Formats: sequence, structure tokens, C-alpha cells
Amino acid sequence: MIVLHTVSVCGLRGEFWFGKLMAWTFFFMSFFFFKAGYFNKGVVGDFGVYLHDRVKRLLVPYLSWGLIGSVVFFGFVYGVPGLRPMASKLHWEHVYTVSHFWGNPPVWFLFSFFTTYVIIGAVNALRWQRALAVLVPLLPFVSYWLFRQGNPLWMSLSNVPMGVFFFCLGRWYRCRPLHPGVSLALVVLFVVCNRVYHGEYDMSLNKWVQHPWGAGLGTVCALVGISGLLLSLPQKRVPAVNYIGEHSMVYFVLHYPLIHLYRFLRLSFGHSIRGHWDDVILLTVFILCVCTWLVPYVERVPWLSGRFTSGGVSVPGQHRKP
Repeated sequence: MIVLHTVSVCGLRGEFWFGKLMAWTFFFMSFFFFKAGYFNKGVVGDFGVYLHDRVKRLLVPYLSWGLIGSVVFFGFVYGVPGLRPMASKLHWEHVYTVSHFWGNPPVWFLFSFFTTYVIIGAVNALRWQRALAVLVPLLPFVSYWLFRQGNPLWMSLSNVPMGVFFFCLGRWYRCRPLHPGVSLALVVLFVVCNRVYHGEYDMSLNKWVQHPWGAGLGTVCALVGISGLLLSLPQKRVPAVNYIGEHSMVYFVLHYPLIHLYRFLRLSFGHSIRGHWDDVILLTVFILCVCTWLVPYVERVPWLSGRFTSGGVSVPGQHRKP
């Protein structure tokens, strides 16, 4: 994700290989919701405690890092005379329509993630699990209908039906793990479907590209099939990868403000990073090094990391990071 964002900011998104790569990795953001459902064990105790816990872990970091990214972004845009013309191109409605912040667009995920958790928690608290089980297969159709209507829901909420769908899919898979052979068959089906009946689902914008049936079927096969293979096959531990995974929240919320910091500092000295592969490499190394250095400092601050100390966590076994 960090590398793809770096390539995009450096103006290389139009490269032929970028479109091909996205055509085979479009389900990455959907996987976060699937994983959350897989590790979720339901609401225990008072729903108010559960909701308060989700606000602290997801909504507070969403607002905090959105503000931090905005300070970095607008500090340069309005503080550096040569960058001020950029301000005339900004459209403010995107903040409430897609829950992005100009200085930290990826945090849309935290708001949609929070809303998904609220819906799942409310269903569990009201004991509407059977009703949800009936409605879950219909949620992709609701999502596609919202897309066809121009995604009228504000704050990226048009993607929440798919968030709930993937969350429930992950929970279902935990209760009914598949045989490795079936998982392999689903991966093969994803490859065939993606080649013959290609479709993509962009979770951030609730955007269905090309064949909607291909996008839906392909995403489900990829999530369930790849997860099944990874869980059944012996995996060697890679310390660097595991460290990033264990502290993914910091890398997720911090990498885009760092992109803007690098980009605008270079612009301040008269150098544009657009079209430069050397800047892609330098920026990627810069982000990974700074994020790794700041992990212990960020995680000590609850309103930045979401790691609040609470007397009763309402979702036992729940991962703290998205």
C-alpha cells in the first residue's frame, strides 16, 4: 500500500504495469474487513462499553491523524508562496462526501471500519444475527445500487455494506474453515474469473469497475482462497514483515503525511518528484525508516495509536490494528 501510494504521488500511476498490478491486487483493502471478521468473537457485555471502545480505537485516531495530515498539507500550501496557487484547486466537499482529509486520504478506512463495527455490534446486542445472516448475501447488491446512484451516502458510508459483507464473510470462514484443496480451487477460480470476466471493486470509493459479477465473485474467491492457503501452509516468520504487521496502525496513519512532507520539501527547493523513479525509491525508504523509528513513540500516545487502557475490553481476542 505504501509503495503504491508513493508511485501514485510521484505521477507514475499512468504506467502500463500499474494498471495491471491493481487489476490483481484490488481486493487488498477488502481483506482488512475480512480479517477483522475472522478474529472477531462478538460483543460481550454492555453495548455502550463496546461502542466507547471502538470510538477510542478507531474514531479518535481518524480525527487525530486527519488533523495532523491537514496541518502538514496546508502548512506548506499556504506557507510557501510558490505553492499557494494549489489552494485554488482544492474542493472542500470531499471531506464530508468521502471522509478523506487533504493531508491524509487513507484514513477514510478508519471511519468506514468504525461504522462497520458499530453495525456489527448493534446486531449482536439486539440479537439480530439470524436477520443479518439472511441480509448479508444481499449487501453486495445494495453496494452496487449505491454505486449506480452516484454513492449518495456521505463520509464514504456507501462502502459500508461491503465492509459488513466482508466482515461477516471472515467470521463465517473462521467457523467453517475449508480444506486446502478447496482453497486452492478458489484461487484458481479467481485467476480464471479475473482473466475471462474481469471486474474490480475499489473499496475506498465503492467503485465497481467493468463486470460487477466478476468483481464480486473474484473478490470472494481471492479472500477465502488465499486466506485458506496461508492458514494451512507452513509459513516461515520474517521478522521485518511481522514487525510491520504488528504495528501496522502506525505505518498506515503516518505514511501519507510523510509523503506530503517529502513532496513539499522537494518542491520548496524547486524539484518536482513527478516522473522520477529515484524519488520513489528514496521516498519509500524514508517512510519505512521514519515510521519504524516513530513506532514506540506513537504507540505511547493513545489518541494517536488508539491503544487506550480500558477496564473492560468488550471484544475479547480482537486485534487492535486495522
